[in-house]
Amino acid sequence: MMYEYLTLDDNTFIAHSNMREDGTVKVYIEKPVEGGFKDVTCYLPGYIWEENHGFSAEELESFEKIVENNAHLIMEFSQKGGFTNASGY
Repeated sequence: MMYEYLTLDDNTFIAHSNMREDGTVKVYIEKPVEGGFKDVTCYLPGYIWEENHGFSAEELESFEKIVENNAHLIMEFSQKGGFTNASGY
């Protein structure tokens, strides 16, 4: 299951999975563009980036900072059913 985590001002969407049995969490980033989407996947806690479809090196650098700064929250929320369940809202 994937949980919405954050939507940026440019409509870039960041979501994460439940924590998997091996302790990893999939972070999925998607941005709408004309004719479809750009997307990339990162696996925490190892910060392993895979499957980049269309993002520039500069965009990836920006996403790396976002993920690194939020990894502790994403890892916590992945064990509690996403932000909504973790926060009680």
